[in-house]
Amino acid sequence: FIGRADQMEHTVVVEGEGKVTAVPDVGVVTMGVITKGPTVADAQQKSTDTMQALSSKLGSLGVMEKDIQTSNYNIYPKIKYTSDKGEEQDGFEVSQSVTVKIRDLTKANQVLALAGEVGANNVTGLQFVMDDPEVYRAEAREKALEVVAQKAKSLSRSLGVQIVGIVSYSEYPVSGGLDPVYGRGGVMYDAAVSPGSNEIIVKASVTFEIE
Repeated sequence: FIGRADQMEHTVVVEGEGKVTAVPDVGVVTMGVITKGPTVADAQQKSTDTMQALSSKLGSLGVMEKDIQTSNYNIYPKIKYTSDKGEEQDGFEVSQSVTVKIRDLTKANQVLALAGEVGANNVTGLQFVMDDPEVYRAEAREKALEVVAQKAKSLSRSLGVQIVGIVSYSEYPVSGGLDPVYGRGGVMYDAAVSPGSNEIIVKASVTFEIE
């Protein structure tokens, strides 16, 4: 068979798109504190006191311990500059934060308000997400394949060919995004928040063998 070209398959590519609108069921926010002290131990103690108070109050709002995860812990020497001495150390700074999952979205405002209550001075964007997005992707994929099947049937009839098999399949998930909710100076507004809705889109491409 040297020199003989591979036999070319008779194929047709059919694409389809499936779309599902989903309401996010979980809020995610990062809350933390930056503390300063003359020694590492002093700065750490201040940080620990604030974070323990935060965890306690989160628990009272029904946030489970598994949904509070440490996302950052850093210790830095503080440096100051003076005209006569130049650069010199001026104590230490501890930065600590946790990522909090809010499963009861009716309490999102109360969770955000805790920052002011306990002195958490490092809060970053609230985002609303789906806890299990694969459920919605599977639904969108099924819709996309329904479109592919309908197109393939129509093409088969229009072109006068018969589909005898599938050569390849690929898909391209595309998720619509939701904008984080931010406030001034990195601290969120103490105002009503809404999860809105999100679109989960799956684009499917199937290559059929025809005869």
